Amino acid sequence: MSQTGEREFTKLLSPATGYGVVVGLGAAFAVLMIAFTYLQRRFTRFDTNNAAEFATASRSIKPGLICAGIVSAWTWSATLLQSSAATYQSGLSAAWWYGVGGTIQIAFFAAIAAKVKMNANGATTFLQICRARYGTAGHLLFTFYALVCAHIVSGSLVLGASATINALTGASIEACNFLLPIGIAIYVIAGGLRATFICDFTHTVILFVIIYMFMFSAYATSPQLGSISALYNHLVEAAKTDPVSGNEGGSYLTMKSNSGILFAGCTIASGFSGVFCDQGYWQRAIASRPESTTRAYMLGGLSWFAIPWAFGTTMGLSSRALQSSPNYPTYPYALSASQQSAGLVAPAAAVTLLGKGGAVAILLATFMAATSAASAELIAVSSIVVYDVIGTYWKPLTGKQVVFWSHLIIAIAAVWFGAWACILHKANIDLGWLFYIQGVCLTPAVVPIGLTVSWGRMSHISAVYGTLFGTVCGMVGWMIGCWKIYGLINTSNLAKPYSAISGSAPGLVMSTLATLILAYFFPGTNDWTATRAIHQADDNASSDTKGAPTSAPVKDYADVGEISSVPISTHIGEKNASPSLEKQGNTTIQTIDVDHPGMPEEESYDQVSQELDREVLQRVFNRASIISGSVAMIITFIVPIPMFAAHYVFSLGFFKFWIAASFIWVFLAGSFCIILPVWESREQLIAISKKLIGMGRSKY
Repeated sequence: MSQTGEREFTKLLSPATGYGVVVGLGAAFAVLMIAFTYLQRRFTRFDTNNAAEFATASRSIKPGLICAGIVSAWTWSATLLQSSAATYQSGLSAAWWYGVGGTIQIAFFAAIAAKVKMNANGATTFLQICRARYGTAGHLLFTFYALVCAHIVSGSLVLGASATINALTGASIEACNFLLPIGIAIYVIAGGLRATFICDFTHTVILFVIIYMFMFSAYATSPQLGSISALYNHLVEAAKTDPVSGNEGGSYLTMKSNSGILFAGCTIASGFSGVFCDQGYWQRAIASRPESTTRAYMLGGLSWFAIPWAFGTTMGLSSRALQSSPNYPTYPYALSASQQSAGLVAPAAAVTLLGKGGAVAILLATFMAATSAASAELIAVSSIVVYDVIGTYWKPLTGKQVVFWSHLIIAIAAVWFGAWACILHKANIDLGWLFYIQGVCLTPAVVPIGLTVSWGRMSHISAVYGTLFGTVCGMVGWMIGCWKIYGLINTSNLAKPYSAISGSAPGLVMSTLATLILAYFFPGTNDWTATRAIHQADDNASSDTKGAPTSAPVKDYADVGEISSVPISTHIGEKNASPSLEKQGNTTIQTIDVDHPGMPEEESYDQVSQELDREVLQRVFNRASIISGSVAMIITFIVPIPMFAAHYVFSLGFFKFWIAASFIWVFLAGSFCIILPVWESREQLIAISKKLIGMGRSKY
């Protein structure tokens, strides 16, 4: 058994290294995005001074880049750190369940995304859809939940990354809390939503390379382990010295894990709330092309599953197997409970496997995970505040004003994220606490939000009162569960697994039941005219510096007549009237330098919005529902539950198969996220490259 005690995490890197990564890489990405924005404005018709381009990337992102963006945005610090910590504590089942807890939500959201395109293709935020259907009360309620989600997510991202940087380098947590979001805000302001997708792609490439490096080290090259058989033998010994309570035979090599099943419930609740209440995911559905939205989300969900499964299994089990090594950063002690909750399991494994190289790699991986997801969160918060607070309850905004306020809100939000992370740190709230609390706070809103864009019977009564009823049930269950199970209600006990599931389960279930029952007795009109008209007001409020802005008041979307009176088709003919790079009116045209005969031309958003085939989208929704349901059934029940019921402990042969399957899955995921975006944009990349080469030659 590991010696009882606690030792400070050994720091292999200097504080200067930590600050260098945070500040240096942040500056590098800012320069990269400024350069990208210049190329975009110089060679394409996309302009980040245009409100629609800044907030929605002109709704033109291709599925490969959406896939990479989903993987990157859903790969929080917690994805890497919490999946490893849970696997360290409960065995390999936890890594699988963490993947399940995030993948099934993205899979179901793929179906929801088709409904977004069908019923509210012009919306910028999901809250605009809520206002169109439920009026002011529903809009304010779900805005509150969206902002709560933003605070939980931002706290997880910034605080988790800062704690890891501090553990590896000694850099101040408070300083990192501010430096991380402020550095991210610079490139987000420079490039808008499209910039976050480009950075998402860059981050994802680096992240997959680091994951491959750790997997090959643990299973093939490391002198500490170096083979699957060696890891298996170490884990067999660990089950004898530090058995897992509730696991079959105390083994780390079994799906029969009571703590693993409990973790699964908490993860699924946290995952559903993190997807459906987070404007960042809706933003990606809105930004994608209507014909490819669902495919992109399905690819993204399946690709993301590989990250917590492969990374969590590798780093969590390696950390457990190597904790008796003299190179372990807390040797001769195991990681303390506070160190595990802070997410230091993966850094411990990285340092033991690869020394300083491993410390640098995990530092980069954590930085990439935090910055990528935080950039999406900054755009999401700015969209909520600008479109759903300022533009709705203060004054109508022109396109220029939308961009100005978006820049300002991103800057303010970055500073606030840093301050918020410091508040949480001083209150002794860490990554693990936020992970478990997320489901408790947000699950009551999940089903009402999801049904808002997909079910015509939803009314303001079912949405508002169903959510409030679920919230009350969740809060009561949370407090009673904590009191009955742990004997005392305090900050620490409220974030323990049984307390969390006692709050998130009734919040989700009772909210669902109340919403469905109220929708049956007080149904909506099943009329999507108001939501389909949102884009008309939004497009007319969007402009850029090259066109004259038109002020479009944010009206009550329930008053369809007022919105429908705003013309949208007047600019469609204009965009084809001139082949120049100037934008026409309020339309951002999605064409690469049409003066050059070799440049491909694509449809603008206005064209796409006019040509939406809702019957096709309905078939896409039906197909996506079947596929997402099948995926959920396979990974949630068909694969794990038979092994749980059989109390099966992995043999060496089956463990090798399990690791090989994770290798194959993570390599396929890397292919989707790295190769597909480049292949889809090959014509545009070649065209821009030729134009740049031509510019260079013209100078001589």
